[in-house]
Amino acid sequence: MTKVTEEHLASLYPAGRAADAVMQLRELLAKYAGLKCPAPSSPPLPLTQRDALLITYGEQLSEAGTPPLQTLAAFCEQHLRGVVSGVHILPFYPFTSDDGFSVTDFMAVNPALGDWNDVQRLAKSFDLMFDAVFNHMSAESDWFQKFLADDESFREFFVSVEGDLDLSQVVRPRALPLLTEFQSKGGAKKVWTTFSADQVDLNIQNPAVLLALLDVLLFYVSQGAKFIRLDAIAFLWKEIGTTCLHLPQTHRVIQLMRAVLDEAAPGVMLITETNVPHIDNISYFGDGTNEAHLVYNFALPPLVLHSIATGNAEKLTRWAQSLELPSDRVTFFNFLASHDGIGVNPARGILTAEEIDALVARTLAHGGFISYKHLPDGSKVPYEMNIVYFDALNDPSAKELPETQVNRFMVSQAIMLSLTGVPGIYFHSLFGSRNDRQSALDSGINRRINRQKFTRAELEASLADGRSLRAGVFERYRVLLHARQSHPAFSPDAEQQIFDADKRVFALLRAAKSGHDWVLCLHNVTGGPVTMRLATEIAGGASAEVWTELLSRVSCPVSEDGTVSVTLRPYEINWLAAQGPRPLEIIVTG
Repeated sequence: MTKVTEEHLASLYPAGRAADAVMQLRELLAKYAGLKCPAPSSPPLPLTQRDALLITYGEQLSEAGTPPLQTLAAFCEQHLRGVVSGVHILPFYPFTSDDGFSVTDFMAVNPALGDWNDVQRLAKSFDLMFDAVFNHMSAESDWFQKFLADDESFREFFVSVEGDLDLSQVVRPRALPLLTEFQSKGGAKKVWTTFSADQVDLNIQNPAVLLALLDVLLFYVSQGAKFIRLDAIAFLWKEIGTTCLHLPQTHRVIQLMRAVLDEAAPGVMLITETNVPHIDNISYFGDGTNEAHLVYNFALPPLVLHSIATGNAEKLTRWAQSLELPSDRVTFFNFLASHDGIGVNPARGILTAEEIDALVARTLAHGGFISYKHLPDGSKVPYEMNIVYFDALNDPSAKELPETQVNRFMVSQAIMLSLTGVPGIYFHSLFGSRNDRQSALDSGINRRINRQKFTRAELEASLADGRSLRAGVFERYRVLLHARQSHPAFSPDAEQQIFDADKRVFALLRAAKSGHDWVLCLHNVTGGPVTMRLATEIAGGASAEVWTELLSRVSCPVSEDGTVSVTLRPYEINWLAAQGPRPLEIIVTG
């Protein structure tokens, strides 16, 4: 065990408990000494332009007589080999609520979905991401029931408080009570429940809890995980008198997890899920070597939505120009849609209050819902917009051509795919889903508007019908992903330059590490045409004679003065690839 790992434990716990934890962690590392892992995570990050992850529920597809994980594997093997490199299976463990995020047993597969053999089948064809739901467990879990029974080994496993403490500073993610009373063998206990009364918070201040979670972490690696998503990790450490959000101890725990993986499973990557303002979100990169390998780029979904809703990409452009990575060992996990909604908090400080209110109003007008959170003063504000991303962009009741709505949606996805990082593509985005309002209304759970499940037969039928929305979106997505995979300029370690050319166009240059291959990505966020003249540098070397548009494979000749003229149709995507001198400026001519 490394000295760094011991230092993390010494920082988190008193000397005696830290020393015991060091001994137990040594035993744990010995237990997993035989792990077979991917290539080491030392520089550079072992990711390329070919990496893209599908985000899906394990029970997303069903067919009679077959466990859902087997159905998912068969579907992905048939349709998604060569399209995506990996699959993030949302929590597939036994659970009691929150659609999987109230786990009863971290080390088991929900028998309704399949078993570990089914998970490992997927791992043979795709890199897998597992969820580490380490902030809390189900109130019905064996661990919590032993806590209530006053089992000596579990007496300090969950966060409970006594007396009338001042918890007003604690940041609340949802408009629900912070404490829930449970009857235990020793009487009533007030237990910390950050997310719901069925999700009881684990007490990481007890080193035995942390060691149990590290055991789970390494067990996931042994079962085929290449990426491990730390769910709601920002809330992990509780300290009375603080916000209990982004505490230094939380960062230290992540650093410990990183150190353990670097020692026992180099090449397995941590990804932090922190739905918070951008500056707090990127703090989970640490110094670029010691915390998350990837960070969810939470500001991207609302900013892209705002750009296309207003036909103005200025805010997105300025934010993207500010993006920096602390090292070549980390990158962003770029996404627009997920099993949750579109977070509002990440846009605060980037969009104005009025611009955020406009997105909230748009969500409601397009058939979505709004989830709220409590502020310390007792008031509540919008926390999340619950809506399918396709319908966030497109009014389901509008009298528009389907082609227009697909174009509007696909330009949003192209923006996400073009940016530095690894893309995460939600199942419903890949296959062009619309709002499932009825599921949300029937369950009373807003997020289920975006969690529709299918039989495999009905999805296959839609994909076989070339005129269907699902088939059209999937084919467009395939073209985008294949174009991205084809060019080294889309590698996470490639250079990125954002152009402030015109508010109607989000424009960026991606240049391969070699410096010779580049792609100029132009995205028209409006419903009107935009004509642009792209100027390159002639001095210092001849300009490329022809640029090639990657999606259509159409050639764009370069004039004698080193310029290329491009007219973007409404919501058009234009990825221009060439070699040699890069574009120096973009001039809008009409």
